[in-house]
Amino acid sequence: MTVSVRRHVAALKPDELPAYVYDLAALREHAAAVRATLPDRVELYYAAKANPETPVLTALREAVDGYEVSSGGELAHVRQAVPDAPLAFGGPGKTPVEIAAAVDAGVHRWHVESEQELHRLAAVLAERPGVAVDVLLRVNLTLGAGTLDAVTLAMGGRPTPFGLDPDRAEECARLLTGDSPLGRQLRLRGVHAHLASGLAATEQLAVAEQIVDWSAALAERLGFPLDEVNVGGGMAVDYEDPSARFDWTAFGEGLAKLLDAYPGLTLRIEPGRALTAYCGWYATEVLDVKRSHGEDFAVVRGGTHHLRTPATRGHSQPFEVLPVDAWPHPWPRPAVTTGRATLAGQLCTPKDVLARAADGADGMRAADRVLFTMAGAYAWNISHHEFLMHPRPGFHYLGG
Repeated sequence: MTVSVRRHVAALKPDELPAYVYDLAALREHAAAVRATLPDRVELYYAAKANPETPVLTALREAVDGYEVSSGGELAHVRQAVPDAPLAFGGPGKTPVEIAAAVDAGVHRWHVESEQELHRLAAVLAERPGVAVDVLLRVNLTLGAGTLDAVTLAMGGRPTPFGLDPDRAEECARLLTGDSPLGRQLRLRGVHAHLASGLAATEQLAVAEQIVDWSAALAERLGFPLDEVNVGGGMAVDYEDPSARFDWTAFGEGLAKLLDAYPGLTLRIEPGRALTAYCGWYATEVLDVKRSHGEDFAVVRGGTHHLRTPATRGHSQPFEVLPVDAWPHPWPRPAVTTGRATLAGQLCTPKDVLARAADGADGMRAADRVLFTMAGAYAWNISHHEFLMHPRPGFHYLGG
């Protein structure tokens, strides 16, 4: 954690908490370091779903080649935040209205998820003579045995709502090649396959190699030029060990070797969490500490309605305690005395837990401040904000 973040949180008044604090200077530095590890023929797109806050999007602009959006709302928001940026439009269930809006917005790349979506896109283009778009077919590939065994979240390689099974992808590719009328406005550029999240660099490379090899074989069978392969995101972020980082250097070196075998091919990756997670904090205050059946619980302002990540992933969110010495009340100050505590929020549900039986809570007292780290991705934007109608957190951007 940066000194500026600690100082900023320490200076906030209790009624200014909870608050999200982002270090934009650290984010820019991290994104630039990631970019520097990647070969020239690898494009870096940011998956906006991870954190679509406008200052975050703009802080990333110099390091990324574009942004991946997955809805009409994200499309409009990202286009307004970074008007000049290329966009890739992905995600299942695109509506006709969203498709038309994305065509009119000049979306850079399309990730087609189904046969119907292909026809819907063609129908929109038929009403716009002279307009053509570049298409990647999203394929739900079955990879080699053991490739996805250790993933935290599988998006493919098994029955899912995402993408096309290989045989259906091949049929869609046939519709876009040769003399097909669909191919006049929908230019098939290659394949997209985001299959899993939580992969280390070695595993990520193994997935990328299998995706590229399958895509090359498809292009050879059907006789179309393979210009691009998007191998997705999902780079591992370890909430149990924040110091364990994805090995971007090894990943970049591996991608360079892979590209050596395919001259002229462009690869694209779409990390989200791995770019922004480390540059955001959820800061709050301990409201109460109490004992229940021999265990200590620290109740903090806010909770999983602001930071849903630990509840959805089933982990304890890493945190740091900022002690506050002042205690202005005449009654005794409650404190953790068992050596550990569960940090719970204000919601009327036992699932409102940010960290369970945490050793780092030893000695924690009411009025101390808690900074939950790694809160820069899939945090506020995926949380159930309106449950119990507590106040929304503040948002603070440092180093902008």
